[in-house]
Amino acid sequence: MADDLLFGVHGAALEVRSRRLGLLASNIANASTPGFKARDIDFEAAMNAAKGPQGLTDATIDGATKYRVPVQASLDGNTVELSTEQTAFAENAVAYQTTLSFLNGRIGQITRALKGE
Repeated sequence: MADDLLFGVHGAALEVRSRRLGLLASNIANASTPGFKARDIDFEAAMNAAKGPQGLTDATIDGATKYRVPVQASLDGNTVELSTEQTAFAENAVAYQTTLSFLNGRIGQITRALKGE
């Protein structure tokens, strides 16, 4: 609860973005694995679920994880489209870094306030 007052939704956003980076990296790593189905986390759905009574849990993130529908299907059943995954990874990495920078700034403010600066 105190986390919410200090950091707002940014702590949960950082967790969702971190999990999404891992999932997108897994998609990229399995780009040539026959039958692999690419997945992604719907960030908005995960954050909406985090507002619920249970907050952000593995179950809320799993509920926001969906299979990606490919634009052009592969003959071996793999749904990873490397350019799509790389773009999503880069966008999510920038958003992750932005959230992290905000949290670092907020922690700096709190530290200065506690020191009386």
